[in-house]
Amino acid sequence: MKKIVSLSFGIMSLTLLLSGCSDTGNRSTNISTVYLIAAIFSLLTFLCCLLIIEKDRWMVVLFASVAVVNTGYYLLAISPTLEFALWANRIAYLGSVFLPLSMFIIILKTVDIRFRKWIPYALCAVGISVFLIASSAGVLDIYYKEVSLVTVNGVSMLEKVYGPLHVVNLIYLLSIFSLIVSSVVYAIAKKKVRTPAHAVILALAVFINIGVWLIEQIVRIDFEILSISYIISEMFLLSLNVLIRENEKLIAASSNVLPNSSGTEVSEGSFSKETIEIYLEGQSKLTPTERLIFDLYITGKSTKEIMAEMTITENTLKFHNKNIYGKLGVSSRKELITIYRYLSTGE
Repeated sequence: MKKIVSLSFGIMSLTLLLSGCSDTGNRSTNISTVYLIAAIFSLLTFLCCLLIIEKDRWMVVLFASVAVVNTGYYLLAISPTLEFALWANRIAYLGSVFLPLSMFIIILKTVDIRFRKWIPYALCAVGISVFLIASSAGVLDIYYKEVSLVTVNGVSMLEKVYGPLHVVNLIYLLSIFSLIVSSVVYAIAKKKVRTPAHAVILALAVFINIGVWLIEQIVRIDFEILSISYIISEMFLLSLNVLIRENEKLIAASSNVLPNSSGTEVSEGSFSKETIEIYLEGQSKLTPTERLIFDLYITGKSTKEIMAEMTITENTLKFHNKNIYGKLGVSSRKELITIYRYLSTGE
C-alpha cells in the first residue's frame, strides 16, 4: 500500500513539474505527451479491471469513465479543427460526469451504506442532463457563449466564454463531492469502515480529487491535473476493493475455532468454511428491509425494540427472520451475531 501511495504522489509531482516548471515550448510538448500516456494507461487499467473485478459494474463504470476522460483530453490536445476539439471536449465531459457518480456509488457499497435502488438511476438521469447541457457547445450558446480553438506550440486548447448554464456542471460536481465527503465521514464516525487502512484509502481517494479540483478553480494551470488524479483515485479504490476481497477470503479460510456471543468457543463442526462463505454471500442478497433488521440485530436491539422501531408485528418479524436466516445460512439470531462479530473483529 505504501508503494501505491508513493507512486501516486510521484505521478502527481511529475505532472505539476511538467505543467509549470519549464519554458512554454517544452511545457506544451510535455503536456501533450502526458495526456497520451494518461490515456493509454487509463485504457490498459480499464482492460485489467474487466479481468480483476467480477460482477462489480460500478467499478467498471469508474475505470471506463477515467479512460474516456483522458482520451478526450488527449484528443483535444491534438485537435486540428474547432469541430474536432468540440467533440473531444464532449468525450471528456461524458467521462467526467459519470466518474464522480460511480465513485460515490462505489463508496456507498464499500462502507455498506444502504440506499434505494432508484437512487443510482436518478443520479444517472441528472448526470446525463448535465452532459447534454455541457455538450451543447457549438450548437447552442447556453454553456459556452463563445468558443474558439487556440494552438500553442502544437497543443490545442479551447478558449471559452462561459454561458448562463455553465454553473450547472459546477453545482453537479459540488453536490456529488459533498455527498462523497458526507458518506466517508459518516462511515468513519459510525465505524462502518472495516479497518483504519480502509478509512485512509477512502479518504485519500476522495480528498485528492477534491483538492486538485479546488486548485484548478483557484490557480490557472494549462494542464488538466484531474487527468492524473483520476488515475490515482481509481488505483486507491481498486486497492481497497482487492483488500476487502482478500480479507473476506482469509476470513473464510481462517481459524478452526470461532467464539460465540457468550464467550465460549464453537468448534469448526458448527461453523465450516462453507458456512462462512454462504454468510458473506448472503449479506449481498438481503433486501433493504432485511438489511435494516440485520443491522438492528448487530447493534443489540431486542425483538420488542425492533418491532417498535419498524412498526411491524411479531409475525412479520418472524417472516423476515426466516428469510434472513435462510440467506445467511444460520439457524438463530445468536449464530448470526456470532459470525458477524468474528468477521468484523477476527476475535
